[in-house]
Parts: sequence; structure tokens; C-alpha cells
Amino acid sequence: MALLLDTHAVLWYVIGSPELSETARNIIDAQSELVFSIASVWEISIKLNIGKLQLNCSFDDLLVRVAVMRAEILPISIEDTRTYIDLPLPSKPKHRDPFDRILIAQAINNSLTIVSADAAFDIYPIQRVWA
Repeated sequence: MALLLDTHAVLWYVIGSPELSETARNIIDAQSELVFSIASVWEISIKLNIGKLQLNCSFDDLLVRVAVMRAEILPISIEDTRTYIDLPLPSKPKHRDPFDRILIAQAINNSLTIVSADAAFDIYPIQRVWA
């Protein structure tokens, strides 16, 4: 089973945050069939640029750590964008996050389970693991 790592899961793993669940930590430590979306890389770079995110390492060091985790970087495909268009829009604005929604589309199209603390993913036809 291939696992798509949500942005916060990777960030919390890299900084050693206690917010990362033991299940998620064990999954990442196992380094088996991990996928990290290019959308998450883009999200991190945007948040660093606008000052919404601070890291205890450089952006390049973060990418090295992702490589050490043996996570494959997943590109966004045309099919992912088609699936994105068809995703229902939840009424709560937080659940309209475009980065989360492209991860959902990628999970659907690639039969991936998402490693995420975000229960908002549970309304979509995907599997999520965390606790």
C-alpha cells in the first residue's frame, strides 16, 4: 500500500514535533512506499516565502530529508486536475484548501492512502491513517 504524506506530516517528522502521531512516525520510519506530492513542496515554498512558515533547516535541507525518507515526489497530472474539478466543495472554508484538495485528487487517482491528521479528508472516497 503506497502512502501519500500530507505536508504537515513531513514537516512534523522533520522537526521532531510531538504533534506527529506514533502511527505516522512508524509509517515514515519504515520508509516503505512513501509518496510526497510536488503540491506539498510548492505549499512549503509559498509559506516560507510569505513568512507563514518557519523551519529549523533550509528549504534545500528539507528536500534532502525527504529524499532520506525515501519518499517519491509525485507530480501533478492532468488527470489529477480533472479529478480536482469534480471534487465536491465542502461548506467550511478551511476544507476548501487547494493544496489539500489536490492531495485528495492524487490519492484518488493513484489509489493512495493519506497520512494526515486532517479529518476533513474523511468525507472523500479515500483512506486516511493517523492515530
